[in-house]
Amino acid sequence: MTTINRMHHKILVFTDIHIKSEGEKIVGYDPLERFDTGLKHALKHHPDADHLILTGDLTHNGRPDQFARLKPLLADLPLPVTLMTGNHDRRDTLLEAFPDQLVTESGHLMRVIDLQGAAPFGPKDRLICLDTLDGPPWREHHHAGALCRARMEWLKEQLDTAGERRVSIFMHHPPFHTGFDGMDAIRMMDHDAFYDLVKQYPNVAHIFAGHIHRTISGTAHGIGFTIFKSPTHQMPMMLGETGYAHSVPEPGAYGIILLSDEGVIVHSEDFDEARRHAVQGYDD
Repeated sequence: MTTINRMHHKILVFTDIHIKSEGEKIVGYDPLERFDTGLKHALKHHPDADHLILTGDLTHNGRPDQFARLKPLLADLPLPVTLMTGNHDRRDTLLEAFPDQLVTESGHLMRVIDLQGAAPFGPKDRLICLDTLDGPPWREHHHAGALCRARMEWLKEQLDTAGERRVSIFMHHPPFHTGFDGMDAIRMMDHDAFYDLVKQYPNVAHIFAGHIHRTISGTAHGIGFTIFKSPTHQMPMMLGETGYAHSVPEPGAYGIILLSDEGVIVHSEDFDEARRHAVQGYDD
């Protein structure tokens, strides 16, 4: 990797794109158009980004035609791209469209991204991207996530070999409660084993997830976390209520992560609002 001479590394994150087949929409939007708008905004305003990570639910049904619609948008981008799986995706059709994505010996889409120190003597970072898609076999209406034994062993190996690198973990399903009871019922089900492992490594600094379609941040088990919104549709504020198949047309967003010697800084950009309003100074 080429070391960039600035005080931080910058990672762009999109999650829960939910691309549907041609002519199909969600809350009145074509998810492909929504992602295209957000991606163009991100690339225009953050040309110095080091990596683009898509944290799952790239498609709505995991169909080949839906992945095929995504492929042209990711062709010839000026930065590396990592694709991750969500509960609406299917590994086989994803790999048919994107055969260059890394697969572990167990057949899961997982990878490690090591970044050199962003500033002289600054911290080195390891980004670990996990596959939390539960299946095959595929069960109808099953949306919870999982980390099987093979994936847990792979994660342990990446943590063991991280050395002094600061570690950020990316996954589709949050391994903690968020207060959305319906979504928490379909979170990553192997959460206890996950935290039993990662809490052994004090260099694990942050966990990034999607799945909920809200901007949420906090700590769980002493480790900071961030959940990003979808570029297309969001979960209504239904704290303490059941149900998970709810959508509202609130502004879409993408994430911007800055990894510096001071820590992990996370921004969420509502790109529609950013496009709608011109920048104004205090004297305007």
